[in-house]
Amino acid sequence: QVQLVESGGGLVQAGGSLRLSCAASGSIVSINNMGWHRQAPGKQRELVATTTSSGSTNYADSVKGRFTITRDNAKNTLSLQMNSLKPEDTAVYYCAAEVRRSIFKGWSNYWGQGTQVTVSS
Repeated sequence: QVQLVESGGGLVQAGGSLRLSCAASGSIVSINNMGWHRQAPGKQRELVATTTSSGSTNYADSVKGRFTITRDNAKNTLSLQMNSLKPEDTAVYYCAAEVRRSIFKGWSNYWGQGTQVTVSS
């Protein structure tokens, strides 16, 4: 099994910062893409930022210049530094990873349980 555990969510005022972390554990041979997604009440889950195993990154237009995604391949961890937060950033944030559990198996996608981020105006 593979587990992704997020931490770091909370309540912050507009303009403030939060740092989310995600730790992957379990039967892991390698991890390819990792990313953060979010889902606000009444809305569909959307991509926030992704990073490849080589460090390439991609961001949603709504967070470019404010959020930074980083990963530590040695520790199988992922982080999201969120600055200049806005009320519209309020959502449950999910960590996701594309994992290979065995050299004899293909890649599978795993999700964390989510962490709540609330930005007050």
